[in-house]
Amino acid sequence: MAEVGRKRIVITGVGGLCAIGANADEIWDSMRNGRCGLKPLTFDRRDLKVNIGGEIPVIDDSSIDARQRMTMGRFSVLSSLAAKEAAAHAKLDLVALDRQRIGAIVGVAVWGADAVDESYRDVFLEGKKRANIFTVPRAMPGAAAAQVSITLGLKGPVFGVSSACASSNHAICAAVDQIRLGRADVMLVGGADTPMQYGILKAWEAMRVLARDGCRPFSDDRDGLVLADGAGMAVIESLEHARARGAPILAEIIGCGMSADANDIVSPTVEGPAAAIQACLHDAGISVEAVDYINAHGTATRANDRIETQAIRSVFGRHADRLSISSTKSMHGHCLGASGAIELIACVNAIQHGIVPPTIGYTKPDPECDLDITPNVARDRSISVSLSNAFAFGGMNAVVAFRKYQ
Repeated sequence: MAEVGRKRIVITGVGGLCAIGANADEIWDSMRNGRCGLKPLTFDRRDLKVNIGGEIPVIDDSSIDARQRMTMGRFSVLSSLAAKEAAAHAKLDLVALDRQRIGAIVGVAVWGADAVDESYRDVFLEGKKRANIFTVPRAMPGAAAAQVSITLGLKGPVFGVSSACASSNHAICAAVDQIRLGRADVMLVGGADTPMQYGILKAWEAMRVLARDGCRPFSDDRDGLVLADGAGMAVIESLEHARARGAPILAEIIGCGMSADANDIVSPTVEGPAAAIQACLHDAGISVEAVDYINAHGTATRANDRIETQAIRSVFGRHADRLSISSTKSMHGHCLGASGAIELIACVNAIQHGIVPPTIGYTKPDPECDLDITPNVARDRSISVSLSNAFAFGGMNAVVAFRKYQ
């Protein structure tokens, strides 16, 4: 049960960019209108069989210092741009505020794959004697958090989190803890990944889980996930701090739940995800009946969607049939470590606007996925509490609960 008197944590700004939008407003507009960003790949595919993904058409990185940009991998660029947008949205005055009390945590599932691919091309294909001098700082998983701190001058707790597809949600939980433990007043938190690279796509292709022509979560004809580039960042802070500086308050983070399957590196269980959902509700101090909307992990693989359905039913019982559920991955794709952060944008806006974004691409009901997954068209609904599910390879699970601020 939520502790009496513990710090309330609120979201005061969001930022993001992915295949369906160059900023958080564009992302939400695409989500609510069921706009798909998954298209044929435009870069040299060489011998790749996969030909669909969530590429970001144009990235305007002109606001980043040119010298710093030389040291940045693509995922660091995306996270820094999203963080700048979130900070502006939150009206953070980084000159007036104590930057020793502001930190950054960025979830990353992979690494700076563009830097790694470039070094392989340089050494093995072009015969160069050495890789780019900045290959390591461009590729290391913690670079995104470091570059956000450099971009904004943040001197509080700064580190990366890596737990595969649950990375963003684990980062959010860790950032909440930093504030509640008194180590920071404000945290920039989210995730970033750029798997639209030959090496990453080749590795995922070998697993035979990539869709051939689209992402159709929970639909009986689903045949796999679609990878995508993306980043999402949020400004979170204690309610007292937000009120004191007159910040806009978008929603409240009321609970975090984490668990491990302890079973298999790639095959999920029902019990692990269910335990994370239960832990999140317990941490939030709410009943199952309080939840209105769940942004599902919903990857569109045969096993994941079936397991997630069973986990939701096991926790929510009869209330499961009254829940609105959707997988926005059907539009923006699976952005790996960035997924939870982009889906935070969906959860917060769903609460603010009273709109459940749809699961697009749905064609045929699956008897084993018999929840209301908001097929194809958004739905108006008053939403007080939303959950964001993230269930990762390795059985690493993280669920976050958001509530309308009042």
